[in-house]
Parts: sequence; C-alpha cells; structure tokens
Amino acid sequence: MRPRIGLRVSPRCLAVRVGRSDLVNRSSSALVARNEVTLSKDLMTQDLSVGDPQYIRKALRLEYVLISYNTLEAIASVGFGLLAGSIALIGFGFDSVIEVSAACILIWRLTCHTNKEDEERREKKALFFVGFTFFLLAAYILYESLTKLIGQKAPQETLPGIVIATLSLIVMPVLGLKKRHIARKIGSKALEADAVETLVCAYLSFALLLGLGLHALFGWWWADPVAALAMLPLILHEGREAVAEARI
Repeated sequence: MRPRIGLRVSPRCLAVRVGRSDLVNRSSSALVARNEVTLSKDLMTQDLSVGDPQYIRKALRLEYVLISYNTLEAIASVGFGLLAGSIALIGFGFDSVIEVSAACILIWRLTCHTNKEDEERREKKALFFVGFTFFLLAAYILYESLTKLIGQKAPQETLPGIVIATLSLIVMPVLGLKKRHIARKIGSKALEADAVETLVCAYLSFALLLGLGLHALFGWWWADPVAALAMLPLILHEGREAVAEARI
C-alpha cells in the first residue's frame, strides 16, 4: 500500500492567509459604504436640470396658477375688507401676499439651471426663504387670533369673505397636493415646503368657514381664532425645519 501524504500548514501561514482574507473583506465593505454615502449625497443634491423636464414644467404651471389666483384673492380681500371695515378680510389678503412671495422664489428656483453646485445653493436659498414665510404666516395668525380673542370679536359674516374663503378651500388643496407630489418626484425640499404652506392656507380658509358656521349655530365666536391657533405648532415646526435644513 502507498503511504498517505498529508499536507501540513503551519499556524503562521494560516494566520497570514486569514489576515489577508479579512483585509480584503474590510476593503470591500469600506468601498461599498463609500459608494452608498456618495449616492446618498447625490440624491440629496439632485440636479433639477437633468431631471424629468415634464415635472419641472408641471411645477412651474402650478406656481403660475397659484400666483394668478392669490393675486386676485389679495386684491379682492383687501378691497372688500376696506369697504366692509373687515380687518380679518384684509388679513386674508396679507396671507395671499405671503403665498405669492413663496411662489415667486420657487419659480426662480425651478427656471435657473447651471451646474450641480449652483443647483444646491439655489435650492437652499429657496428653502430658507420659504421657511421664513412660515414665520411670517405664524406671526399673522398669532396677531389676528389674539386680537379676536382679547377683543371677543365675533367673525364678520360678509358675503365676499365667505365666497373668497370657499374658493380658497377648493383651489388650495388641489394645488398643494399636486405640488407636493411633484416635489417628491424631482427631489426638491423647497417645493415640498411651499406645498405644505399652500395646504396650511387651505386649512385657514376651512377654519374661517368653520368659525362662521359655529358662531351662527351656537354663538361660538371664539371657534375661528382657536382653530387657527391650533395650527401654530405645525407652522412653526415646518418653518424651523426648512430654515435648519437650508443651513446644512
């Protein structure tokens, strides 16, 4: 019988081989992690100029529609507010001006495309500005609501005010939801924040109509300002979040 020949491997050689294998595995893991971080950064700073032009055009159309509607709403609110002596209706016009300002900065954001670095700077500037308009909106709501509560002012049932609030309640949710959908498609935090602000304005219209209804049915004059104040935590949170993300 032929003797069996055994292959003997020294412990030192085995340790070297295991060490090399471990080093290769660690290098591969580090490379994968580095690629994931790079991909994450690319997604956060998405270049809209190379995105789907169809979504960019849709977003711009929505902003143009919002500017047109809110401009007419602001003129009507201030005009009828002065005629009727309604501070609330004049304030509603001020809210429309805030919305128009945010929409203008978004149009600037969506129509200017150069390189990725410039895209990121414009996105952050637009996000910061929209965040600032949240604070303006919060200041308006706080002032208007506290004025009504302290003075115990019942909501004024003017026909133009009811019509304007009803139209806003119909138009704003549609625009806000569509803008939010497109914002997620193109990866724009600024457009998404603007969409939230549009939805907040729709809620304020709902609060106004709710206050009128509850006052007419039960005499609850405080329902409108209390409903508006309930939105303040969300508005301030959205503003802080937008400003903080713009500064990163």
